[in-house]
Amino acid sequence: QVQLVESGGGLVQAGGSLRLSCAASGRTFTSAAMGWFRQAPGKERAIVAVISSSGDKTYYADSVKGRFTTSRDNAKNTVYLQMNSLKLEDTAVYYCAAGRYSWVITGSMYDYWGQGTQVTVSS
Repeated sequence: QVQLVESGGGLVQAGGSLRLSCAASGRTFTSAAMGWFRQAPGKERAIVAVISSSGDKTYYADSVKGRFTTSRDNAKNTVYLQMNSLKLEDTAVYYCAAGRYSWVITGSMYDYWGQGTQVTVSS
């Protein structure tokens, strides 16, 4: 069992930056891939970034590549999403999730989800 709590969302102007954090509790965190997903109004939830359990591999959606960076600190049971050069279309609720395996990039293979944090980018 893993419990996840996101923080760091908020309102930011286009071109600005935010860093999201996801604090995890539960003994399986260090063996799980961690993913970031987002859901904009009227749209389906979509994968944003993934980091492997050891942190040696990452994946980014094309829409955020070069702007977003995910990292993790297994000693602190925390995963991060650094978001730079934010665009209006980045506005969404962002979720972190724990994957079933050490490397997972399929949304259906994520078993534990946080409650989400709102990111709003204004012009």
